[in-house]
Amino acid sequence: MSIKIAIADDNYFLQKTIVEKLSFFTELQCRFTALNGKELLEKLEANHNIDLILMDIEMPEMDGIEATERIKNKYPHIKIIMLTVFDNDENIFNAIKVGADGYLLKEVNAKDLCQGIVETMNGGAAMNPSIALKTLKLLRNPIEFERKSADEIKLTTREIEVLEQLSKGLSYNVIADNLILSPGTVRKHIENIYGKLQVHNKIEAIEKAKNNKLI
Repeated sequence: MSIKIAIADDNYFLQKTIVEKLSFFTELQCRFTALNGKELLEKLEANHNIDLILMDIEMPEMDGIEATERIKNKYPHIKIIMLTVFDNDENIFNAIKVGADGYLLKEVNAKDLCQGIVETMNGGAAMNPSIALKTLKLLRNPIEFERKSADEIKLTTREIEVLEQLSKGLSYNVIADNLILSPGTVRKHIENIYGKLQVHNKIEAIEKAKNNKLI
């Protein structure tokens, strides 16, 4: 029996890469893709005959954490594996809190991705080893995690530059051109900034940075 999968990722190239990884396995069937949580929910309205979703975290309009929470409330039968570039504590904590069934890094190879999907469908939890370790630490010290204060926020000079550009409403590509970086590097800086500021989107990041006089 095939496992019906949906993919949500705002990076079209990464979407294609994931679809390609799934194509090696006859038991995995990609039904549709979405560029953000909002589009994913709209597509699920039309067809929620899906077994599992591979969910990016940082997406415009509606991020993966919010989308996971809504989907788990509306379609509890659908399993969700978070696929992300960074294993930062805040994302792991929030993803688990809203009901994610697994958490893998985007660099996962095709075999491990397939194994993770099958394990999750069988009631297990797909988890990258470094994430499993962080999860154990979070469970052991939840109070310490919750107490992370604004005083600890330390952004690099480059991250502050990216954030300043972001606050002007510029796109990743324009920021990349302005700072002579690749769009992928800009994206990584932004994911790092979100992690350090413990926020989920651009508006929250800019607001928190201003409140903490970082920009």
